[in-house]
Amino acid sequence: MYYRDRVEAGRRLAAELERWRGADPVVVALPRGGVPVAAEVARALGAPLDICVIRKLGVPFQPELGMGAIGEDGARVLNDAVMHDARVTARQLADVERAERAELERRAGRYRRGRAPVPLAGRTVVVVDDGVATGSTALAACRIVRARGAARVVLAVPVAPADWAERLGGDADELVCPLTPARFWAIGEFYTDFSQTSDEEVERLLDAAAPPAAATGRDTRETEVEAGGLRLPGLLSVPAGAVGLVLFAHGSGSSRHSPRNRYVAGELHHAGLGTLLFDLLTAEEEPDRAKVFDPALLGARLASATRSAAARPECAGLPIGYFGASTGAAAALWAATEPDVRVAAVVSRGGRPDLAAPRLAAVTAPTLLIVGGADPVVLELNRVALAALGATGELAVVPHAGHLFEEPGTLEEVARLAGEWFARHLGKAASDWSM
Repeated sequence: MYYRDRVEAGRRLAAELERWRGADPVVVALPRGGVPVAAEVARALGAPLDICVIRKLGVPFQPELGMGAIGEDGARVLNDAVMHDARVTARQLADVERAERAELERRAGRYRRGRAPVPLAGRTVVVVDDGVATGSTALAACRIVRARGAARVVLAVPVAPADWAERLGGDADELVCPLTPARFWAIGEFYTDFSQTSDEEVERLLDAAAPPAAATGRDTRETEVEAGGLRLPGLLSVPAGAVGLVLFAHGSGSSRHSPRNRYVAGELHHAGLGTLLFDLLTAEEEPDRAKVFDPALLGARLASATRSAAARPECAGLPIGYFGASTGAAAALWAATEPDVRVAAVVSRGGRPDLAAPRLAAVTAPTLLIVGGADPVVLELNRVALAALGATGELAVVPHAGHLFEEPGTLEEVARLAGEWFARHLGKAASDWSM
């Protein structure tokens, strides 16, 4: 059995996945070639279509040899055996990852076009590509969607080598492939038309699968934020009748495209809150670890962005809240102490408030520190920071959650806690400030 093109392959693969119709799955494609296949699967199953942008990490002196892969929101999978045999140093790994992550962010931004990733927490996720050869990319994708909270991972491809199950091990709960020939040289030999999928086709298929803005109840758009003399890219969403605006400060290795923060932002929209997610550093600055861990610099930029946002007509008069993740929590607490910045509430997720120790006593905004129960080091840092806060503060511990809140149901709990905190304190601020 051979396939005419990726569309036909997707339709045949969809027939093998029919039992998942009605089970509320999410179909996640590997761009670029996996998107036309996945689009047919998603259409047949009546499921949302999303992407998992991955970049291979090649050995520095032999880039075609993969030593791992990276995904969005800081996800990383490494092949320790390859790294050991190739004698790759930590510095070499960091250099390769920095270059590949910049390209990953560029592609993710282009493909998503301001859309938030589909939440995967607690759901069945069907990972789709146009075929499997070595399996390294598929393996990374399975691990990445699992890290984003998928309860069950199904890896589905139109063609793969006969021994593909042994190659992929147990990283997928189920493998689906209608064609597994004993003789296998390359994926393309099983397609009549295996021409390269363009970025434009990926964008078209994802646009066609995306729900209309009216269905999401909000309009998220790309924008630019003025901060510290720079114009930084951001994503702004202000629902009609919004009762407040929450600015997100991302942690190290993350950006405005963070799937976790985008998920939380989506839940805040349902609570009637606007959100602004933006990059605190430029692409050129991101490799500089000194800047990544500089709360004074990041806090100053967040404060500047707050002033810029408050001047927008759609945001005028809205009480301001900060949501900080990891090192971004320190930036949020630092910015909240700036004398000309009026902040009504702060929420930290897995944060490092200790990095803002010189400013903690000066914080006056009610602050909620959310920490995973399985993150003992950060939990202790937050307990110490809570005692040093000059504001009303609470510590919320999410049981069994690790630092990234990857476990099923834990990110939903973060969103619930944050939504309640902001609704309470921003709603009160809106009433007080209007008097």
